[in-house]
Amino acid sequence: MNREEKAELINTLQATFAASSSVVIAHQVGLTVAESSDLRAKMREAGAGFKVTKNRIAKIAVQGTKDEALADMFTGPTAVGTSADPVAAAKALVDFAKSNDKVTIIGGTLDGELLDKAGVEALATLPSLDELRAKLVGLVNAPAAKLARIAQAPAGDLARVIQARADQLQS
Repeated sequence: MNREEKAELINTLQATFAASSSVVIAHQVGLTVAESSDLRAKMREAGAGFKVTKNRIAKIAVQGTKDEALADMFTGPTAVGTSADPVAAAKALVDFAKSNDKVTIIGGTLDGELLDKAGVEALATLPSLDELRAKLVGLVNAPAAKLARIAQAPAGDLARVIQARADQLQS
């Protein structure tokens, strides 16, 4: 790899780190091509990215970014999961690591705050941004639905009383 390719790779990694609100560092040892493809597909489904990096290039790329604290984690066979959604990368990588012992979570960052392995695992248990939005919409919508049912109830009761009286008169 020549200097121009390295510089381009560093710029790409810096842009990826800048665009991500969460970064998860993992060690991956002995993943087969099929397992690696499966992991990448799961990360894409979650809206996250996954990249196996050269440690020296990754250390240079995080210099001067909000994720600079990650530099010490780039040792061994390192891979990086990134996402704009704060929990997507953590959730996908932790779920994959539970079912595959070849991937080990090392740590990460959330908006520049350093997280250890336990912090990343705790982040993975949180609901995603879409789940939180759905809950919020449900909470906002619930009072309106109750109000509609309450407003409908007297009219329905009146209709049932009239029907009962009509049935009584017919018999």
